[in-house]
Amino acid sequence: MLKKRKLVTLLLPVLLLLAGCTNEKENKDSKNEIKVDNVTDKIEDEVESVDEVVVDVANPVELETLYELNDVKWTVNPLNEDTEERVVLLTIDDAPDKYSLEMAKTLKKLNVNAIFFVNGHFIQTDEKKKMLKEIYDLGFQIGNHTMTHRNLKELTEEQQYEEIMELNSQIEKIIGEKPRFFRAPFGSNTDYSKKLIANEGMLLMNWTYGYDWEKDYMKEDALVEIMVNTSLLTNGANLLMHDRAWTNAALEGIVNGLMEKGYKMVDPATIK
Repeated sequence: MLKKRKLVTLLLPVLLLLAGCTNEKENKDSKNEIKVDNVTDKIEDEVESVDEVVVDVANPVELETLYELNDVKWTVNPLNEDTEERVVLLTIDDAPDKYSLEMAKTLKKLNVNAIFFVNGHFIQTDEKKKMLKEIYDLGFQIGNHTMTHRNLKELTEEQQYEEIMELNSQIEKIIGEKPRFFRAPFGSNTDYSKKLIANEGMLLMNWTYGYDWEKDYMKEDALVEIMVNTSLLTNGANLLMHDRAWTNAALEGIVNGLMEKGYKMVDPATIK
């Protein structure tokens, strides 16, 4: 709209000049009116073309695929020699319970990305739906972590289908697209769930390491220390975190600590 207003402002003197000429030469009123109408039509054509350009610019740019997932170590590996190797992938499960939006804002401030894996029982109110949409609108990828966080190995195939597909449907209604990633509760997959996820075109994902569910690391300082200095930290490590008070408190320290070690955070949108 700003460009549209500027264009009309710049061309307005042309209209006024032509209108003035019309007043001075009344015997040529009809001809000048045609000229003015033509200029007006031209302005409208120009404005329409500007509007079309603005819309095109607003469309999201598809990012280049740079990484693929190792389904043994669950690391992300570069697809070519020119792609950065010293990276980690940040993932946050059990969203959006209590702290997910605050965690998303922290990551946004730090200019890093992550996947937020959603449990369906957390998005059954308008407030939580709005929260999920806001996380998505901040630029974060949304993953499927099942409707009720049950162990898939304890469910029938019909129940597994419901746990996964119902959540896909609910997420799509909220954010406008189905999730690209799936993580089973407890990392417990079945042959059926693997097949279903593949048929849905989703990427099945576990993790390389995580500690925030262990009693010794339910404190900010302890969690930062282990997440940054564990021997499991390797190129492409897939870091598991949860929507928890202590993880929320530790998140900025974890990211900064990893960056100080020379690691960059993978944008999940660049994973094959």
